[in-house]
Formats: sequence, structure tokens, C-alpha cells
Amino acid sequence: MYILRKPMAIVGMIISVLAPVFLPFLRVPIKGNWNLYQTDVSLFFITNGILGLCMLAFFLRKVSVFRWLTRFYLAWCVLGFVAVYFKINNYFGMKFVDGLLSKTLHLKWGWIVLFIGALILVFSVKKIDADTK
Repeated sequence: MYILRKPMAIVGMIISVLAPVFLPFLRVPIKGNWNLYQTDVSLFFITNGILGLCMLAFFLRKVSVFRWLTRFYLAWCVLGFVAVYFKINNYFGMKFVDGLLSKTLHLKWGWIVLFIGALILVFSVKKIDADTK
């Protein structure tokens, strides 16, 4: 049986909601810092959609669904990071131009905060033994 640590889950949700909107995810030389929406719109909407499903499962008190969705959300965040990293390093398909682009675009600290929020969500569900009830 699983229990949900509600305060921990709420903190994880707040961090995960605020991070893609307000924190820098990519440094572009002339334009400045970009959040997740400016980095990739589809990645932003899918991330918020999965987080919305997590919130729905939280409010409907479906702990097993919430547990599954939080793990999926963490995997999606990792996949999004890897996708943005490879997009920066292989955008044009030409080694010289891609090398220049990867030296000018820099990943920022917003990714770390997003991963922290996802990890808090994953660790907010705890498995307990049926005998300790």
C-alpha cells in the first residue's frame, strides 16, 4: 500500500509549476535567458499537461495513478533535457556550425530546479507494509 505525503507533494507541484515559467533554461547571446516556453513550446505544453494530470490524480486521491504519473513526469523532464541538449549540439547537421552554436548557447540552472521538483514529487509517495497499519 502507498501513502502520499501531501505537504511534500504540494511543494513539488509548486516548484514544478513555477520553474518552467519563471526560471532560465537556456542562455541565448543576444536575446538573453529563455524559459522553457521560449526554448520549445511543445515541450512546455506537454510538461505542463503531464503535471496537470499529476495534480488531477492528487486531488482525486488516486495515489497509485499519482505515483505512476510522477515517475513519468521525471522521465519526461530527463527526456526534455536530453532533447534540448542534442538540439543545441546537432541543429544544422554541419560540424563546424553546430560547434559554434553549441559554444554560444548555454543550458542554465532552471533545469536543476525542474529536476528537483520532479524528484520531490516522486519521493512524496511512500510504500508501507500492510502489517504496520
